[in-house]
Amino acid sequence: MAPRSRNSALPPPAPGTGRALVPSDRARRALVSRLEATTSKMTTATLEAMDQRHPWFGELDAEHRSWITIVARQGIDGFVRWVADDPDVPFEPATVFASAPRALARQISLHQTVDLMRTTISVVEEQVQLLAPRGDRAVLQNAIVHYSREVAFGAAEVYARAAEVRGAWDARMEALVVDAVVRAEADESMVSRASTLGWTSGHKVFVVVGRTHESDADAIEHLRRQARRLGVDVLASVQGERTVVVASSSQVNEESEAIDLVDQLAGYFGAGHVVVGPLVEDLVEAPRSARAATSGWRAADAWPEGARALPAAELLPERVLAGDGHARRELAREVYLPLAEAGGDLLETCVGFLDHGCSVEATARHLFVHANTVRYRIKRIQDVTGYSPSDSRDAYVLRLAITLGRLSGQVS
Repeated sequence: MAPRSRNSALPPPAPGTGRALVPSDRARRALVSRLEATTSKMTTATLEAMDQRHPWFGELDAEHRSWITIVARQGIDGFVRWVADDPDVPFEPATVFASAPRALARQISLHQTVDLMRTTISVVEEQVQLLAPRGDRAVLQNAIVHYSREVAFGAAEVYARAAEVRGAWDARMEALVVDAVVRAEADESMVSRASTLGWTSGHKVFVVVGRTHESDADAIEHLRRQARRLGVDVLASVQGERTVVVASSSQVNEESEAIDLVDQLAGYFGAGHVVVGPLVEDLVEAPRSARAATSGWRAADAWPEGARALPAAELLPERVLAGDGHARRELAREVYLPLAEAGGDLLETCVGFLDHGCSVEATARHLFVHANTVRYRIKRIQDVTGYSPSDSRDAYVLRLAITLGRLSGQVS
């Protein structure tokens, strides 16, 4: 049996390549030789067209312009290699971008890259009509259509890889910023890192903590997209079974407005309460909000009757019983002290009212005052502390605050 020729052992040529368009090796080599003689003129014409058609190209610094020139020349040389289609010298159109530094992908957007590719291909097509012999033009036009498609896929791959690397880096940086907030290590360097992630300052900041969504692995990405639609800047991170979100928005100036926003994002957390820390002025102060939100989330199961989205301040009793010293001091300072220092027998009335089953008449008899006096003092207690003894939940908060205040010994 006669041995197979070298060409018969090769895989069939890909559509649009030199061997597919010009099967004869001799004819193809002659075509490539004629094409190589025009590449310098094609490169010069391409750069002139870039200057004329794209104003932003002329605004680039010399270094980036030189890299684009190299890429353009490699693109044209790559077209020659595409037409040559030498099976002993494999060629991938994506390697056109191999010489460009990674920084070029950050300086030149994908949209601009597509514009430059379009210009390069357009100029090469024009130059083929001007410089190539009439018999070569149809073959070269067919080849460039296929070649430009492959180069486009190569450019997309370059930017896709760059996006993946940047996305992974951003995710790591975001996790570090959120972790610094939770660990109370926030400082100006952390603010600088946050700004690289698109964080803007100047609005109230609050921290949200909830259980990580178990059935939706992409819940945190959905949360980010929904937050952007709502006009909220967020830094989010999954920390084991909990998800921590640092949020800021020009729409939030009061705690109730923060709760309304979190209600719209609560579906991206897992089951259970989503706890919102107090509003603070900026990212440097965010650890205070994170501490309260984290403490509240840990203690929230003790109040299953609470709303889905809860301010950390509404969980002060549970936080105290869970051992949160900050909550204990806050409850004594913000509830007991104002009540004790207000005078007008408000503290005595509050204790008597709670001791007598929240009965106005029983409290009045105990204090030897008129029932309307008790009603007036109850209203004053609510004005002073923000809690009404007539409400069962508020009564629980007041009772615990009075106990903690008395134990602290700050006011007799």
